[in-house]
Amino acid sequence: MQTVFDTSRLTRDRRNNAWQEALCDLYVNLDTNIIDREDYRGFVKEARFGAVTITDTLLSKQLIKRRRKHLSRVDKDCFYLQLIQRGRTNVIQHNHELASNGALGTLFYASETYDLQCVDEVRAYYLEIPRDSLNQRLQNKSLPVSLNFSTGAGIGRVAADFCLAIASQSESIGEADREVLGDELLDIVALAIDRAPRPEAIGNVVPKAKLHTIKAYIEQNLSNPVLSLPSIAKANGISLRYLHYLFRQEDMSPSDWIWTRRLQRCHDLLATSQGMDRSVTDIAYSAGFSSSSHFSNMFKAKFGFRPSDLRRKNLI
Repeated sequence: MQTVFDTSRLTRDRRNNAWQEALCDLYVNLDTNIIDREDYRGFVKEARFGAVTITDTLLSKQLIKRRRKHLSRVDKDCFYLQLIQRGRTNVIQHNHELASNGALGTLFYASETYDLQCVDEVRAYYLEIPRDSLNQRLQNKSLPVSLNFSTGAGIGRVAADFCLAIASQSESIGEADREVLGDELLDIVALAIDRAPRPEAIGNVVPKAKLHTIKAYIEQNLSNPVLSLPSIAKANGISLRYLHYLFRQEDMSPSDWIWTRRLQRCHDLLATSQGMDRSVTDIAYSAGFSSSSHFSNMFKAKFGFRPSDLRRKNLI
């Protein structure tokens, strides 16, 4: 495997900051709280196998935190699978605390907040797996936010051993063969996940709750004509890509949903006595439209008649 970072090459006073920067560059944005800042040791070795990136990592005792402020900066939609060779960690995500050691692998989701506590010095393999690549292999299509599965026996042990075997031989394996082996590794990992207990499903509970929160935010800011998808994603601590993913549940893009809500709000005002004392243009601007002609054209395209027609009908 190719060494991409190693603290042994740095003076001690540079190791802590360099480690924080390296993790952000190699994985996702996060914060680290290192316990022994005087003698930090850590390295990352990496190899790609098709859609899967495997890293061989040494982590000194520390607490790694991924928070809402970090989520808006990442465009990855992936899981991490932690396979520990020595040491112990605790992964805390969505109020679930999962212990991980040489006999327990842990899967956790990069697009949700988490804590990764290294109880002592840890040597582990991390598999970065695109969510879609994993999901399409699962028999149970509701992906977990986080879970443990046994790597001491059964399918989990096969997955861990296979990962170790191909990682150790990565420099001797050609790119085409690495892609084939990556697909095979994903098949085995998916089988191990299908056999594991599922405390919570990313395909159901989490996206629905997150989408509800984002819709509420949009409703509160619907009158803002410069409301944008990047600003919505940032305010809700998610990536722009994940925002689009969440709105798949609505079978429409987030932009289409926003314009639909604006038009519906205008329709409701025009159709009730609440909006009788206001002009059509004023109502349009209050819902976030910045052009009365644009509003009128979109209104007719959606409802089949112009806003003035609806106003006339209600005055009769």
